[in-house]
Amino acid sequence: MFIGHFGVAMAAKRVAPKTSLGTLIFSAQFIDLLWPILLLLGVEHAEILPGITRVSPLDFTDYPISHSLAMVMVWSALVGGIYFAVRRYGRGAAVVALAVLSHWVLDFLVHRPDLPLRPGGEARVGLGLWNSWTASIVLEVGFFAAGLVLYLRCTRAKDSVGRYGLWALAALLFFGWLSTLFAGAPPDMKSLAWGGLSMWLTVPWGWWVDQHREPRPPQTV
Repeated sequence: MFIGHFGVAMAAKRVAPKTSLGTLIFSAQFIDLLWPILLLLGVEHAEILPGITRVSPLDFTDYPISHSLAMVMVWSALVGGIYFAVRRYGRGAAVVALAVLSHWVLDFLVHRPDLPLRPGGEARVGLGLWNSWTASIVLEVGFFAAGLVLYLRCTRAKDSVGRYGLWALAALLFFGWLSTLFAGAPPDMKSLAWGGLSMWLTVPWGWWVDQHREPRPPQTV
């Protein structure tokens, strides 16, 4: 899953209004921000096998540090704990921790059974919705659209940056995701990893946009 994770980040703003969208994007994307670093370091491994699923050509052969359930729970507690230590915002810390964990849950829906439960374990899980174009697209667009709507309902732009910066980010994510669906398999894993590192740019972008938006006042009946 790709843009669905960003939908989770935007929706989380409604629950933790004092937490920056940049922080929420970082949390919801954390394990996919970590993964390309581990790929480039040779710590984790994947292969390009076109046709292994209908949507993704990637065979995730070895990624227990970034994507095993046990380690994601550790990352969730660590990221949430660091956020609380810095911000002293309990609700935000809980939401940040859950956003990290949500990534594995959404990946479980789309991945074939390749997600490890723990480092060194043999068990692999995944419902395999990447084997269906229709299910994958409906799920991605549904999560992304719902998150964007919730974010728009709980915040409003203070200026043009808050308005157009948000829509530019949403367009970049949406059309970037569409392009990956039709671009075919990447040439090699190193190129894929460097492309994955570019997603770090969405963290400061989300923070920047959020600085130019403010909570919407409660609606009166």
